[in-house]
Order: sequence, then C-alpha cells, then structure tokens
Amino acid sequence: MKMRSFILRRCGLLMLIALRLLNHSTSADDSASTADFAANWHQWRGPDANGSAAESATPPVSWEAKTNVQWTVDLPGDGSATPVVWGDQVFVLSAEKTDRKAETPTVPHPTAKTIPPNLYYRFIVTSVDRQTGGVLWQKVATEQVPHEGHHDSHTYAAGSPSTDGERLYASFGSRGIFCYTLTGELLWQKDLGDMHTRFAWGEAVTPALAGDALIVNWDQEEGSFVVALDTMTGEERWRKERPDERTSWNTPLVTEFEGRKLAILNGSGKARAYDVVNGDVVWECGGQTTNAIPTALRFSDNVICMSGYRGAASFSIPLNSRGNVTGSDQIRWSHPEGTPYVPSPTLTGRRLVFTGANSDILTCLDAETGKALIERRRIPGVGGFYASPLAANGHLYFVGREGTTAVLKDNETLDVVGTNTLEGTFDASPIAVGKQLFLRSWNKLYCIAE
Repeated sequence: MKMRSFILRRCGLLMLIALRLLNHSTSADDSASTADFAANWHQWRGPDANGSAAESATPPVSWEAKTNVQWTVDLPGDGSATPVVWGDQVFVLSAEKTDRKAETPTVPHPTAKTIPPNLYYRFIVTSVDRQTGGVLWQKVATEQVPHEGHHDSHTYAAGSPSTDGERLYASFGSRGIFCYTLTGELLWQKDLGDMHTRFAWGEAVTPALAGDALIVNWDQEEGSFVVALDTMTGEERWRKERPDERTSWNTPLVTEFEGRKLAILNGSGKARAYDVVNGDVVWECGGQTTNAIPTALRFSDNVICMSGYRGAASFSIPLNSRGNVTGSDQIRWSHPEGTPYVPSPTLTGRRLVFTGANSDILTCLDAETGKALIERRRIPGVGGFYASPLAANGHLYFVGREGTTAVLKDNETLDVVGTNTLEGTFDASPIAVGKQLFLRSWNKLYCIAE
C-alpha cells in the first residue's frame, strides 16, 4: 500500500510539472496579442521601446493645474519610476519612509558619499484605475532598511515595472524583484543581493521582458552581471558576469533579429548584445562614456547606443554584427556631440531626438545616416531633464524636472507649440495611451486629458 501511495503521489507530481510546463510554453508571447502590446504602455520606453506612443494615442498638447487634468492621485512616499499601463490599470512604484528605526545602524561602504537612512522603508506597488484615478489595489512588496543612501536627486523607487498583460514585474533592486497578478496577488519574489552603486548614488533596476524571460541588468561597482529570470517562477535561467562594467543605471533593450531574441545592454565598458536563450555575447562595441545610462533603441536593422556623462558618444551598430566591432567599419555611423546623460533618446520615423547631458539643448539626427538635422537648439521654458522625451500624435513632449513640459511639433523644424506647468519634481518619463497623457512627479500621478 505504501508503494502504491508513493507511485500515485509521484505520478501526480509529474502531471503537475507537465501542466506547468505546458502553461509556461504559452506565456508572454502568446498570452497577449501584438495589438495588445501596441495599444498599451507595457514597458518603460513604450510599445516599441523607443519612446514613441502607439499611432492611436492622441494626448492633449496644453494643460495646467485646473485645465485638462482628468485626475490626480497622491502616491505614498516618493519615487521616480515611470509607470506602465495595461487595459484600465496604471501601475506605479514608490518607497515610503517609516518611523521605525533599525536596531543596528548600517555601516556605509568606504566609497559612499551618501549615508544609509537607518530607518525602514515600505516599498509599494500601486494600481490606479485609468479612467477614474481611484486606487484599485496597493501592496507593500517589502519593508526593509536600505543598505545604502542615494543621491539627493534620486529616490529609492527608480526602476520601472513591466507587464506582459498577465503578470506585473516590479523591481526595487536590492530590495527584491516581485511578480504580481494584475489583481495584486504575489506570485513570486527574487532576491539578487545588495547592489553597491557608485558613491552610493542609488539604483534604477528596470527589468525587460523577453518572451517568457525577464532580463535584469545588475551593473554595480564590483561583481556586475546580467541575469535572465523565468517569468513564471523567478528562477534563474542563466547569469553572465560583466567584469569590466561598473554602475550604469541602464535598462536592456530586447529585440528580435533573424529569428533570434537579443538583449542589448549599454555600458561604460562596452555595449553588448546577448542571446536571450543562453546569455552568449553575440557582439560588443566599446567607446561609450562612463555612467552609460540611456537605453539603446532600434532603427531598422541597427541598434543606436548613446551616452553623455563627461563626454559624448553615439553609435549605430548593425544587428548582424559579430564579435568586437569597436572602431571598425561595421559601425554605420557615430555622432560625438550633444548626447544625453540620464534621459534616453526618442525615435519618431527617421528623426532621432535627444537633449545634451541633462540640459535643455536639443539635437535631432537622421537615424539612417547620423546626419545632424537640428543641432544645439535650446528648448524654451524648461530647465534640466531626467525624463526621456515622448513622441505622440505628431508632437514631442519634454518634461523638465521642475514640472514644465515643452511640447514641440513633430516636424522637420520641431516648432514649439507651447509649455505647460504642474507642481512637483518630475523625473519619470511621460507616457501616452489613448487620449490620456500620464505624468508622474515624485509623489503624485497626473492624468492629462481633454
């Protein structure tokens, strides 16, 4: 009888595993259609990972505190993570300081220029009703004492979430990566350890979806790596060391070329393309500046990588490259001026638009040739930028840190349409879905609609 019971239990376990594998094989690629992804804003740089909204997006071009603001939500604590939208839900992350002190103060790293807070923080995921602004659900993912401080222009919630239409992936970096259903049920969580950033300036770990894998870049001062997590379980599929990389705050670009999914990671050492299946490096290209933050984007069969801290660099690299192409004639074009530090560039048609460093100096290149179409032109009415520009409905939106958004016409001359101001500090990038524009300050979420 014992043997029979054992066999039955064993068969049941095998059947459960088989069902799980069957469900796994129909994960992100099959659970939502291409049209679903195009109609939403499921990842931090939008449907095509280049800062452009869907063609159906028609957000307003003018607003102020009492005009064209459909709703406003106060968020717990603060954060600079860009929200994502799926269906009628807007998902946003924040971190809230508590009054509870740590029993043992954290000893800062010898190179740290910031001091750990010695207080517990709540790391919070909020789902907001897209139409009404009501909070649908709110979950405290974890309550922990951060092991490092952060730069005074940074927050503890800077990594943006991602969704595949079935699950939400929320990253708080060293505090953990958390997977929820879209109704707020926690499915799994993953601890990748404590990240040690340059001068303890803080983290911005944003996971990138690659079918049924989640690509996470863990660039830090020592022991950098990139890892692929199973979206169903959170288990590691592969991990690759990045020994010559330091802190970069860079989000992977996932794209497909000739039947192979690639994860392109920018980096101060080299930009690299990894095979999503096994983590092998397909090609690499050096020449970036330090602190290579901007996310790469794809144009045609090329990937454009930029960086702009204490220097300027941009390269258009063919996706069919192999090996180390640094300085080779395989590079389609390069442009060594006016590139961004924190913001990522935006692609609209053949126009590649970006601002220099974190300033209000605008450049526009032809993405095919690298030729400068507009160079070193000041955007009126705004100061510096951390947010990346948005292209939507024939316009470009540049959100300044002080709350002023400049709207430019998406044409050859990038004519200024106007400026709009809201209260708050804005580091998250603007996103547009349908007739709505979403702007996130450190502690508020605004929905702009006529």
